[in-house]
Amino acid sequence: MTGRKRAPSTFQRNALAPAMVAAVVLFLAPVLADRGWGPLPLFVASILAIIVGWFAFQARMWWWIPVFAVVAVLWNPVLPFAFRGVVWTAAQPVAGVVFLVAGSMIKIRRA
Repeated sequence: MTGRKRAPSTFQRNALAPAMVAAVVLFLAPVLADRGWGPLPLFVASILAIIVGWFAFQARMWWWIPVFAVVAVLWNPVLPFAFRGVVWTAAQPVAGVVFLVAGSMIKIRRA
């Protein structure tokens, strides 16, 4: 080691942790649905979509807000859509990737 101190980051990514949790659950959604845990991905995806959307609002990255509003509505567990089949199974990991991309891009400057 050279003994040099690492400079602290000037940004923080508040949306990264909830986005990673949502992505894991969405990647596992087909398995969870087969095991009788079908509503769990709906709850997790919709709640974390609202949280990540809020962090996007705070970071003034407005283009992410409609994306996560759509995710929150489509994965709504209270009034769920009757989506089934290959398209819905493929939509789960696609939404997981969207969460990961947004989580890595949404950042705010540290005070």
